Amino acid sequence: MVKALFLLFIFLNLQMMRKPLKLQSRLFDSLSSVSSSLEMPIYLVGGYVRDRLLKRADHKDIDFVVVGDGPLFAEKAADHLGASNVTIYRQFGTAMIHYRGRILEFVGARKESYRGDSRKPTVQSADLETDLSRRDFTINAMAVSLNQSNYGELIDPFKGLEDLQRGILRTPLEPARTFFDDPLRIMRAIRFACQLGFEIESVTKDALTTEAHRLKIISQERITDELSKILHSEKPSIGFRLMESTGILDIILPEIAAMRGVEQMGKHRHKDVFNHTIQVVDNLAKVSDHLPLRFAALYHDVAKPATKAFDQQAGWTFHGHEEVGARMFRRFGGRLRLSKELIEYVCKMIRLHLRPIHLSLEGVTDSAIRRLIFLAGDDIDDLMMLCRADITSGNAERVKKHLANFDYVVRRVSEVEEKDRLRNFQPPVNGDEIMKVLGLSPGPLVGQIKNAIEEAILNGDIPNEHDPAFEYMMKIKDEILSSSKVI
Repeated sequence: MVKALFLLFIFLNLQMMRKPLKLQSRLFDSLSSVSSSLEMPIYLVGGYVRDRLLKRADHKDIDFVVVGDGPLFAEKAADHLGASNVTIYRQFGTAMIHYRGRILEFVGARKESYRGDSRKPTVQSADLETDLSRRDFTINAMAVSLNQSNYGELIDPFKGLEDLQRGILRTPLEPARTFFDDPLRIMRAIRFACQLGFEIESVTKDALTTEAHRLKIISQERITDELSKILHSEKPSIGFRLMESTGILDIILPEIAAMRGVEQMGKHRHKDVFNHTIQVVDNLAKVSDHLPLRFAALYHDVAKPATKAFDQQAGWTFHGHEEVGARMFRRFGGRLRLSKELIEYVCKMIRLHLRPIHLSLEGVTDSAIRRLIFLAGDDIDDLMMLCRADITSGNAERVKKHLANFDYVVRRVSEVEEKDRLRNFQPPVNGDEIMKVLGLSPGPLVGQIKNAIEEAILNGDIPNEHDPAFEYMMKIKDEILSSSKVI
């Protein structure tokens, strides 16, 4: 009975969704007029159609298929809309208009054929259904007519509407061929599964595995773009588990794949670092959408396989994995074509991610807190979010205890930061003043004096203020200057 009601609910919803879409828009009405004057049919396609049907947020980018000359249509449309910014790509039969904060892309309906060593197709003109068949998934292979004869009508030759309703990702044509022709679609399958919470249909999923090797012909920039979107989704672990189960992870992120597995020596068993890592990423995704911080969560334990050792007394250890991991990420970040700023940020997070946890275990001194704030600078809040997300265990009492200790550290950081103003700390007596007052030229001596002032502030010997720091400099200068002369 329950199942019958559920199927009836799906049927009724599908009937409602099959009705013409309400497209009350000056933009669409204008394009319909252009279509009529040129006698050139035009259709809304792709993500805009999908997301309108899903009632998701409106797209800033809208794709149109023209049965005819896409660039010519775009030029006429720009005149009609009063848009001056038109970009034409004649060799690809496409054109782009910037209009009121949106990007409108026009392409002539076409069919494509591919060579085995490239994802750049040979293109020929075609009808609408052939054009829709070349698209990645059925949910993206629907069109909505903007033509006056059937304005708003949904064209759905591959039952994408049913797949939307069922939450299924399926290719319009044979999956292996679809992924062979354009392997980037493999990453898009993972990304859509993450973003939409959809299941990948079994035959399509099998083809992800058989064609995963084809990702090697895709540029790293495009791989990283899709990876970033997966990492930026509401629950990134969905994507990483899919990549792991289909062999994609071994190809695009072998260093993350290497974290899989558990070893046991006697009664000592270490946790699966891969499972722990994606749980940390999910934990962090609940509290922050900052993509660089999510990269830091993904890579924070990347050096554990390289630093793993067994001690008869302590069990499994990973000494120094934070420092080793920070050094390793410079290489990984470069391979992923990440920006220098993002790489530096992630390296800092990896290097520091154990500091707050250790403070909660060792007892919190003002000096230790000052040094943490000094090292983290403006990223201290991000670091604390990462460390909180890093507290994972199947033992609820242990998690509760660690979180309570960590909450105390967070309060102490806030207290010390408010009192000593150490975020993005710079010594109140700078190098220029040191050289002017002491008659020094640029060189190591200036750095030694500056470091001594820094240490005195971080140790709590003097406050983080100019006059006490200046007095301290005058007190220690003779000792530092005389020791340099002896050398």
